[in-house]
Amino acid sequence: MSVDNRRTAHKAVTGDSAPREVRRRPKNRRAQIAAASAAAFGALGYHGVSMEDIASGLGISSAALYRHYPSKYALFREELQRVGRAMTESVELPEEAANWLPERRLRYVLDALIAVTIENRPTVTLVRWEGRYLEPEDHTVLIEQQDKVLGALGAHLSALRPTLSENDIRVLRLTMLSTVTSIADHHAALPAKSLARLLAAASWAIAETELPQEQATADAPNAIEIPDSFKHELLLHKAVQLFHDRGYPNVSVEDIASAAGLSAASAVYRFYRGKSDLLAAAFRRAAERVSGAIGPAVAAAGNCEDALVSLIDQYVTGSFSERALTFVYYTEFQHVPQDERTVLRNIQRLSVEEWARLLRDVRPELSPAEARFLIHAAFAVVVDLGRAFGSEPMAGQARVALLMQVVLFGRPAHS
Repeated sequence: MSVDNRRTAHKAVTGDSAPREVRRRPKNRRAQIAAASAAAFGALGYHGVSMEDIASGLGISSAALYRHYPSKYALFREELQRVGRAMTESVELPEEAANWLPERRLRYVLDALIAVTIENRPTVTLVRWEGRYLEPEDHTVLIEQQDKVLGALGAHLSALRPTLSENDIRVLRLTMLSTVTSIADHHAALPAKSLARLLAAASWAIAETELPQEQATADAPNAIEIPDSFKHELLLHKAVQLFHDRGYPNVSVEDIASAAGLSAASAVYRFYRGKSDLLAAAFRRAAERVSGAIGPAVAAAGNCEDALVSLIDQYVTGSFSERALTFVYYTEFQHVPQDERTVLRNIQRLSVEEWARLLRDVRPELSPAEARFLIHAAFAVVVDLGRAFGSEPMAGQARVALLMQVVLFGRPAHS
């Protein structure tokens, strides 16, 4: 307990041996618990954290924690819904906004949403990636909250640009929300005011984007056909699909063996040391796909913008062809063994640094940190549009690639 939370009783009688320390519960204990739990869940995932972990981080007993929350799930649910409410309240306009022009309304809503997201960055991570572990009724509440935020963004965007189609509104509003909330996907640091300005500028560039025409047919990813004899590759593919569909904690080695046509779980261990080894192998493949593309793209391009355009196209194509892996990479990273996690983080960090170096050559006004934030935002747009629209033409590869360009350059790339 900190010094601020201690109070010392005065001596009642001269000669008393020593003042007696009186411990009082801090008035903001629930807020402290919420902050600690958000950080823990965000770092380790819902399944990776216990009530004992949270209590230990706060320096209190588990019994004291249970006095405030009856279970880990109750704490998890309350924190997600609290931030969901804060985000929905942020997109509500004040009464005087009735006389505002559409541009001012959209800017107001964006600024308020950005401020709430920055303030609640650890918990926004949970909203983005751990909400699927809510019970159905609670998950419905979370979806309704997100829909309200998207609805407000879409309504103000439609008022600003009345000629946009409904599909274009849906794509652009989600891209704005993805860009703002992408700050929860990484740990890069930037002062709040600078970050707010950066996110607002990127969001406004998205709002002004002219999307290309939808393709007549969807960009359906090529079906991956792996011969049954290639068990090593088949296990990897089936494991990623199961992790995507059910979540890593809810998949067993037996499930993976069955999906791959193996008679027993023990057969898996001839190829991989266990479930986490499968996850690490898949993640290494995804990370190396991104890092391996950088050198050839730079060598073949005439300038840094051309190199980034090439990298964007390759990133989008790779993501479309491996939708499940792209999603799992964001949601299950904390389940990779620590030694592999360090290696993967280094590969990812170096890739982001190379992309950021190219971007700063195109936009020298950006600081290194600002460039990194935009790189992460562009990556987030791909996964968010993919999980929202799948292979629907409204979010086809050409459109997604253009939106990545807008996030990074603040405009479409020069042709």
